[in-house]
Amino acid sequence: MLAIFLVGLFGLVIVGCPIAFALIGTGIFMNLAQGGGLNMMKLAQSFVIGCDSVTLMAIPFFMLAGEIMNAGGISKRIVNWANAMLGHLPGGLGYVSVLASMIFAGVSGSAVADTSAVGSILLPMMQESGYDKEKSTTIVASAGCIGPIIPPSTQMIIYGVMAEVSVSSLFLGGIVPGICIGLALMLVWFFHTRKAHYVPEPKKTAKERLQTTKEAIFAILLPFIIIGCIIFGVATATETAAIAVFYALLVSLVIYREMDIRKLPEMVFNAMKSTAVMMMVVGAANVAAYMITIAQIPQLLAKAILSLTNNAYVFMILVNIMLVLVGCVMDSGPAIMILVPILLPIAEVFGIDKVYFGVVMVTNLCIGLITPPVGNVLYVGVSLGRVKLVDLIKAIWPNIVIMFAVLFAITYMPNLILAIPNAVL
Repeated sequence: MLAIFLVGLFGLVIVGCPIAFALIGTGIFMNLAQGGGLNMMKLAQSFVIGCDSVTLMAIPFFMLAGEIMNAGGISKRIVNWANAMLGHLPGGLGYVSVLASMIFAGVSGSAVADTSAVGSILLPMMQESGYDKEKSTTIVASAGCIGPIIPPSTQMIIYGVMAEVSVSSLFLGGIVPGICIGLALMLVWFFHTRKAHYVPEPKKTAKERLQTTKEAIFAILLPFIIIGCIIFGVATATETAAIAVFYALLVSLVIYREMDIRKLPEMVFNAMKSTAVMMMVVGAANVAAYMITIAQIPQLLAKAILSLTNNAYVFMILVNIMLVLVGCVMDSGPAIMILVPILLPIAEVFGIDKVYFGVVMVTNLCIGLITPPVGNVLYVGVSLGRVKLVDLIKAIWPNIVIMFAVLFAITYMPNLILAIPNAVL
């Protein structure tokens, strides 16, 4: 059954079948292989059950909040504030891109949205200031990958639904890893600027910084409102997402007054399209997950792994290696949907915490977003930076290495992930 699953899934993907239909097709193959004929009713029920989750409603809300932020001038003010704080450093715009991405990550929950919003503003500025084109694009693209790690995160919502674990705990568990990756990327950029000798911008006065902070304060507060609602139990993840949309609308229409209300239907439509694609994959993944469970594939794999080792840390090494390879050829969302039903039961045999395992998994697969050949954020960087893919791949390896170093740290120091959730919830 495992062979049928792997050959069916990857065979359909290789011939160009969309991932959702490849997952449904794999479920059908596995159902037929069990004998007794094709039970389409059961497969259809599995599809509907996979989509029938209140928690998943947070995804379209967070996507819509990101759309409103871009249209309402919120992302621009975040970049301006970060520039006022760090722009005077040598190569300051690189640090600005990381800081702005970390703040924007606290709203959108999407690496592509994060990279597009920050990169569309900063990359032209960096190129006009004489920054290396490839290196500028690498820092913006790498910082964009923080989006699904710092709360909120669409990937963690999907994991939480599939693993039946608190999304709020996952959100809080991603705070420290996200900050660590941001600081690590700043460190790599620091060594680059020592060789490049970029001319720093004039340092902003205290008055200018205060003015920029006043203009951006409503934008900066949004991530803290989201986290605060979760910490103090004011709202669930889904309700917090709805609050984020309301707040973004209020700031964009009433306070900043930059958003054209006539464009709101288009923004809603864009969020609906993105959500529809994701929900199709979620339902299809549940069909495959149902058949994986029926075939007892996780139990068989658990026995095989336990025959090799009974050490949880060795198991996590094997998991991280596998996720690195998967991240190179598959987007993070579908990878989570496919692998959670297989890997999580094995992790539970080793006594591994679900929240810890989920944050490690999401972090690993988010690094895959800038890893060739399939990294989505990599291609967003190519488009925004107007660079060749080959040149970008050559320039981005130091960032990938330091991000994996952070992944290694959070894997073997679980408290970096669990300290905040355990202290707050």
